[in-house]
Amino acid sequence: MNAPTPNDESTTAAGEGWSEDMELAPAHPGDRPAPDEPGERQGERLQKVLARAGVASRRVVEEMIDAGRISVNGAQVRVQGMRVDPLADRIAVDGARLEIRDDRVTYAINKPAGVITAMSDDRNRPTIGDMVGDLAPGLVHVGRLDQDTEGLLLVTNDGELAHRLAHPSYGVRKTYLAQVSGSVPRDMHRRLRAGVELEDGPVEVDSFTVVDTHAGQSVVEVVLHEGRKHIVRRLLAHVGLPVSRLTRTAVGPVQLQRMRSGSIRKLSRQEVGALEELVGL
Repeated sequence: MNAPTPNDESTTAAGEGWSEDMELAPAHPGDRPAPDEPGERQGERLQKVLARAGVASRRVVEEMIDAGRISVNGAQVRVQGMRVDPLADRIAVDGARLEIRDDRVTYAINKPAGVITAMSDDRNRPTIGDMVGDLAPGLVHVGRLDQDTEGLLLVTNDGELAHRLAHPSYGVRKTYLAQVSGSVPRDMHRRLRAGVELEDGPVEVDSFTVVDTHAGQSVVEVVLHEGRKHIVRRLLAHVGLPVSRLTRTAVGPVQLQRMRSGSIRKLSRQEVGALEELVGL
């Protein structure tokens, strides 16, 4: 069979007409893009991301992957060298989500009594803003504590996290220790769990426990998911237990622990991840 000559009408110059002739032809398997495989994703290697986040060394992270302890976006990681996007992917170790982003920070403050929950005050009263100073740009407080209430207050530069933690629709539980006058009736837990009608609407607690009673004073623990102004003080006063001292000890899974009054600590990545999971981020 003779090869066509350059002047043969059956040929086209420089491949012209090829795409036209093949428009209706099925795609060749070699021309199709390969499906995304875990090892082919764009981003950084998972081992490097977790090592930088302080979870463990790269070698230990590899062992954790082999043991099935790490998941990405809800799926267990089964191969080494998987690439992830720290800004978008949800990474969890032993089921606990980690906050990997470095541009978002959240701090716990043990607010002393007398400090205003505000970043500034035109009457020159001491504020949360005075305490955090220039610790990080864009910090805002998550909800409020009354001026006379002490204890755990979160500040963050993650606006969406702050909004969700403070919004009542997410039902984030807050735990308080209150020193009250007098002894506590035996049925108080049942009464508070059933709900109490205040002037601005009903309120009910998630739990109520008597921690200690001594010399005409009692210490009680109150857990509730409300954030109305003076809600704990008003609630306990309404049932005949006026509060002389009030301390918030927890917001969701984050605990005050043994923080000194006026101290600040940065939340761990695991703690931030737990808060995000709590409010659906």
